[in-house]
Amino acid sequence: MEVTTLKSSRFNGAGPWWATTFGVAAIAVFPILAIFWFAFFPAENIWPHLIATSLPAYLSNTLGLMAGVGVLVFGIGVSTAYVVTNYHFPLRKYFEWLLLLPLAVPAYVIAYLYTDLLEFSGPVQSALRALFGWELARDYWFPNIRSLGGAVTMMGLVLYPYVYLLARASFLEQSPYLLDVSRLMGHSRWKTFFFVSLPIARPGIAIGIALALMETLNDFGTVDFFAVHTLTAGLFDVWLNMNNLGGAAQLAVIMLTFVLLLLGLEYMGRKRTGFYQHNGRFSRRERTELKGTGRWAAFFICFLPVLAGFLVPVVLLSKYAISYFDQSWTAQFRQYAFNSLYVSSVAAAGCAILALVISYAKRVKNSLWIHHAGRLASMGYAVPGAVLAVGVAVPLAVFDNLVDALVLNHFGISTGLILSGTTFALVLTYIIRFLAVSIGSVDASFSKVSASIDMAARTLGHSPSKVLASYHLPLVKSGLYTALLIVFVDCMKELPATLLLRPFNFETLATHVYLFASDELIEQSALGALLIVLVGLVPVVVLSQTIAHSQSVPPRAD
Repeated sequence: MEVTTLKSSRFNGAGPWWATTFGVAAIAVFPILAIFWFAFFPAENIWPHLIATSLPAYLSNTLGLMAGVGVLVFGIGVSTAYVVTNYHFPLRKYFEWLLLLPLAVPAYVIAYLYTDLLEFSGPVQSALRALFGWELARDYWFPNIRSLGGAVTMMGLVLYPYVYLLARASFLEQSPYLLDVSRLMGHSRWKTFFFVSLPIARPGIAIGIALALMETLNDFGTVDFFAVHTLTAGLFDVWLNMNNLGGAAQLAVIMLTFVLLLLGLEYMGRKRTGFYQHNGRFSRRERTELKGTGRWAAFFICFLPVLAGFLVPVVLLSKYAISYFDQSWTAQFRQYAFNSLYVSSVAAAGCAILALVISYAKRVKNSLWIHHAGRLASMGYAVPGAVLAVGVAVPLAVFDNLVDALVLNHFGISTGLILSGTTFALVLTYIIRFLAVSIGSVDASFSKVSASIDMAARTLGHSPSKVLASYHLPLVKSGLYTALLIVFVDCMKELPATLLLRPFNFETLATHVYLFASDELIEQSALGALLIVLVGLVPVVVLSQTIAHSQSVPPRAD
């Protein structure tokens, strides 16, 4: 959404605002440039070795994972959005927000839980063996949860809300008259859906799928636990196990290529939305009252994703957390929780402040350069956490080594690690990665503030700082609060970047859950996972309130 800007491009005192914007954009872009530098000029080029050995598997698994997740989130997201928007059935108004709940569950958490539930020694297969008298795995067939298909299922269950949200918004915006014309022409509901509703909603659906696939590309916990060797898992292996930075950077460049393709898909979706906007006021939509088996089919279409993606994981986590509370609630665990709260709060505050500066700079100086700088500052959200960690860690390490060599040469004192290997590197990565979320939220708030306020303030001789503090800040505080909240939750859940950049002996709740689950101790880490899920519910509640204020329509008999 474009913010309202002043017609004049001059605003006395605006220099520090746009200078800060350019500075933030440079910091956000620098890690990406560093990745390309180390990829094309590696200290040890293992690219031929990767091509001959691991790279084909990395690529095929990554493509298979993204294709599978794309199909799954499309199927779940579009079907649930369509029935919730167009039909009345039992508990429909509750499913409007219940379908968002899986978004609060990290993919790696649900992967750990379903593995514990469905593996050979788990309760499901144990009950089947007891019921049918089976003894060994060769006596029957059961799907292997630790597989590419299992990873696709786990991610699809928690990422479909991206498609659901945007598809539902698209369906709500469609003119009911257009659908009525299709029905009057003798087309069935299914034909109307496939040839009218779905093509119109395609841009929003494409954006939702692109967002889900970006999260899929970023995932490490699930694919590592399921031993699915994707590009992200390969980056960890090449950097940490092979100790080869150049190879890791080269894999990161391939991942960035995937990101560019997804951004292209997302851009095309946004660009095409302009063709489908309904001019004037939206007509009131009437939902069809389903009867018989149709109403229960619609109910289960919506209930099953909520059951598998949220209810089952939360019930299991709650059970484990209560049973193992004495073992989990330790001084060490409380330190991990504090670490998570600390780095997430600092990063969220940093994102909110920088977003306020950038959004305000775009407002006080109507310049294409400022807007381009703002877009560059937002690039981090599209970059997978593991890739961004490489781009941040290496330049900071080079800086630390240069400073250490300089001080040691002149004063005989070693400075050690100043920036790399500290919480600074971790917080900086969080800020670069999630700044786009804050900018979007604050931009939306600024767009609702009339430009006449700025003009009146300029006439009175107020500086931009005075205008922001006295007039704008109270008006955009809701956008700031939203930015703080969403970034805080995203930082709490972030795993790949945290694993790579956390200081020595510094664990967060996310890394704590990952390390315990990797050692088959999911029960002992359930309390930490439950806390992450509960924190993740907060922005979902905010989204639910938005949905609750959407169109309210009466049923009609059909």
